Amino acid sequence: MKFRRKQTNRLMLKRQPVKPSRGIFTRRALIVLAAQAGVLGVLGKRLYDLQVVNGGHLKELAARNRTSKRLLAPARGLISDRFGVQLAGNKENWRALLMPEETTDIQATIARFNQIVPLDERDHARIERDLRHVRKYVPVALKDFLTWDDMARIELNAPSLPGVLVDVGSTRLYPLGPLLAHIVGYVAPPNEHDVATSPMMALPGMRAGRAGIEQTQDLALRGQPGSVEMEVNSLGRVMGEMDRVDGQQGDEIALTIDAGLQQMVLNRIGDQSASAVVMDCRNGEVLAMVSTPSFDPSLFDSGVSHAQWIEWTNNERTPLINKAVSGVYPPGSTFKPAVALAALKSGGLSPQDRFFCPGHYDMGGVRFHCWSRWGHGSIDMQQALMYSCDVYFYQAARKIGMDPIKDMANGFGLGTKLGIELPHIRPGVIPTPDWRRKHGFHWNGGDTVNAGIGQGFVQVTPLELATYVSRIASGRNVEPHLVRRVNETASDKTALDAAPPMDVEAKHLNVIRQGMFDVVNAHRGTAPKAKLNIPGVQMAGKTGSAQVRRVSRALRESGHFNSMALPWEDRPHALFICFAPYDAPRYAVAVVIEHGNAGADAAAPLARDIMTDALMRDPVNHIHEPGQTVAEAD
Repeated sequence: MKFRRKQTNRLMLKRQPVKPSRGIFTRRALIVLAAQAGVLGVLGKRLYDLQVVNGGHLKELAARNRTSKRLLAPARGLISDRFGVQLAGNKENWRALLMPEETTDIQATIARFNQIVPLDERDHARIERDLRHVRKYVPVALKDFLTWDDMARIELNAPSLPGVLVDVGSTRLYPLGPLLAHIVGYVAPPNEHDVATSPMMALPGMRAGRAGIEQTQDLALRGQPGSVEMEVNSLGRVMGEMDRVDGQQGDEIALTIDAGLQQMVLNRIGDQSASAVVMDCRNGEVLAMVSTPSFDPSLFDSGVSHAQWIEWTNNERTPLINKAVSGVYPPGSTFKPAVALAALKSGGLSPQDRFFCPGHYDMGGVRFHCWSRWGHGSIDMQQALMYSCDVYFYQAARKIGMDPIKDMANGFGLGTKLGIELPHIRPGVIPTPDWRRKHGFHWNGGDTVNAGIGQGFVQVTPLELATYVSRIASGRNVEPHLVRRVNETASDKTALDAAPPMDVEAKHLNVIRQGMFDVVNAHRGTAPKAKLNIPGVQMAGKTGSAQVRRVSRALRESGHFNSMALPWEDRPHALFICFAPYDAPRYAVAVVIEHGNAGADAAAPLARDIMTDALMRDPVNHIHEPGQTVAEAD
């Protein structure tokens, strides 16, 4: 019994739990508490970073989930004439844009859009090019010039077009169309080079100047971009506009051109292939510059069709070329004043020296004809200019040589690249023996003789002719220019005393001016049809007829040669240069009619009408546009 009780007591002792010591319990509790504190500390630090340190940034990221911000193309600057008549402006263009960063499948979105608003091959090519070269946050234009029906279909299908929105931009507008196409130029969508040089050019609606003032003043006309912030849903659909900062429009450029005078000149030229330039001969402002035929510059903004391009490029009258600055022509007898000035300055001739003209000049077995079969007899320099005697200037050129002639011609603007604000200016050529040798040929005496009457290798542009006659009239080294004012800042070329005097003696210029006066006003002058019908106002001028094919001696001496019987492309060019009023020169005019035959018959009456209109409307002395032209008054 006692043994069983002891065994039971031992079993009871075994069942009682063993209590851990106080030290062991404390260590474990501290470890757990430390771990918990560490975790809570890390969480607290993370929360602090999220809410305090990075709170602003994270708030911005969260806002981006519901907003979309993009740049806006600025409005292109306006171009106007001297009286504020708009020559290039902007009009609204509704378009569809794609935000690449707001759609997960760009190609699927484009395909869906194509089902709603059809895209042509040119659209697809442009979109693919833009997607390759622009950044994701820059919108890509899907379609321009949307109709109301197009916009309605896009809005109706907006849930299936993530990232697509309808936006209003601008397209270039040329209110006067072909009238000033060669001067104002045109714009076109930017190419890869444009985008590489300026990322702003990737924005939808941006255009790059491709000709005329649009090209040379492109940077000033572009402006600065703006921005717009929009609220979007999770699908990228625009829910509303939150903020907008409009871009800064490009500079406004006022030209020296008088649009009314330009219209008159174009009307007077009609369908002839010709060019004409009117300048203020005191400071070089170009008041009119016409090249015909012309073209519609607005076609380049939306894209020129292949058929239209072929029509332009196959036209023998070259409508895309500004003949006033890029067309080069033999100046014919309009070059004779430069030869006379060179002879006077070199001392090779005096105004009183005389040559005898029997109607031809023989040299080295070759006969060079005067335009008059019967000749002009013994004449001095002033008479030679009045009669436009070829024989006199054959001998004058041979006596002084080509180098003095070249120097004088260059000084008066012939054969040089003038600084007018237009691209693609093609300078003329005043040849010399060195110039000829550089081209691998030998210069002979016949080349000098031909150059003396503005034939052979001599070539000039109509703008050079206008500059040339302006410098003769004013005695100043005027430089032609088209930009009169940028915003409110006037060009530094508009001042009447800005041009320095020519390096020619006044008495020599007076001889040339008097000879040109006699061309128009003397009894036996070559241009009686150029005489002005304005009381008290007289004009000085010089005719020119430039051959484009050689006429054989037999045909010339037969007495039956008639250049008007030739095909159009083989007829001589008709030229005329002039300035008026004679006693106080203000305007200079140069006219070139391609294959117009005789300068006295074709170009001189045209120049007379242009000068008459310029004098009657007198744009350089008007602040506001004159109301009525001479043509309207008649």
